Amino acid sequence: MAAIRAMLAAGERPTDVAGRRRRLERLTARYEMPADVALEGVDANGVRAEWTSTPAADPARVIMFLHGGGYVSGSIKSHRHMIAQAGREAGTRTLALDYRLAPEHPFPAALDDALTGYRFLLSQGFMPENIVIAGESAGGGLAIATLVSLREAGTALPACAWCSSPWTDLEMSGATMQTKAAVDPLIQRPYLQELAAAYLHGRDPRMPMVSPIFADLHGLPPLLIQVGSDETLLDDAIRLAGVAAAADVRTTLQIWPHMIHAWHLFYTQLADGRRALAEMGAFVRATLG
Repeated sequence: MAAIRAMLAAGERPTDVAGRRRRLERLTARYEMPADVALEGVDANGVRAEWTSTPAADPARVIMFLHGGGYVSGSIKSHRHMIAQAGREAGTRTLALDYRLAPEHPFPAALDDALTGYRFLLSQGFMPENIVIAGESAGGGLAIATLVSLREAGTALPACAWCSSPWTDLEMSGATMQTKAAVDPLIQRPYLQELAAAYLHGRDPRMPMVSPIFADLHGLPPLLIQVGSDETLLDDAIRLAGVAAAADVRTTLQIWPHMIHAWHLFYTQLADGRRALAEMGAFVRATLG
């Protein structure tokens, strides 16, 4: 972790949108894909997406992944290595969505694309009980919003969901925004305020479809929420777990000591990154049966 913190501190911190997008892709470009991972681009009913698969993957089971990046950056490319490993641990294929980004495409573009991606899987013959929705950071909040939207539409829900370091409160009202600011090397309130403004485009940050801690979560499938103790978003995960549990959702909250935001991305360097992905894989395998 010390080496990762040093790497992050040495890197550039651009303030423009294009620079932030390049930075995230460069940050993960150092991680090579294993030779046995098959990649295939696909048009998911108008949403650019990518399949990954390993030799042991069950072709009937899939994780639909929504990347992080604050709704402004992140891509299939930036998270490709991590989601491929997640699929390996879970014994599934993965479908990563390149959903539209703000500020060019503010809310509800990302949510619309996530719903389109899920319905694409259904149209391809995947049974809901064999689908997992997953998301990291902003993608974690988007995953919960997708579940709520599917429930409201009367669409059959997936078997479970996995949220890592989820951003669930665009009002940034959690206490750890301040109490963890000194130890979080990636996420600070001013940065999040910029991202939220770009995504919200003048809308209320307490809308349930952008801040799902304010949503009614009744009827959602089992959730695994993983968060690091050194994250300003720690409270976002804790409060999400509380809201879900109060709504009778089977909820597993894992708080990983000394881990930073989105530590899964560094799994090749970080033992707890590998362990967290293995825990996710065990959760998916147990839930799917």
